[in-house]
Amino acid sequence: MPARSGRLEKRVQLTVPVQISSIQDPAATERAATENVCSLGVRILTQRAKEMNERLMIRSLMGDLRTLARVVYCQRLPDGRFGVGLQFQGMTVKWPRGSLTSVAG
Repeated sequence: MPARSGRLEKRVQLTVPVQISSIQDPAATERAATENVCSLGVRILTQRAKEMNERLMIRSLMGDLRTLARVVYCQRLPDGRFGVGLQFQGMTVKWPRGSLTSVAG
């Protein structure tokens, strides 16, 4: 029997431009892009590191998504960017289903 990775649902690859801002400093915004998504969270690519458990407001630049999320990890990538795992707080998110590709969770 294969070991579980700990994910509750599979991720799908989806690149969506988003704007993120810190709850502590709403004026400090950054444009980023999603790398993969599910209804419970998202992995984004950013230029700046984020702190574990930091609360961020996520706003899609396409569509009307706006939700609060918590940083669950921040990983420096070889190209100098950061892969940031975010868990949505208080809601699940329905992503558009057109042309999504499943990613092994």
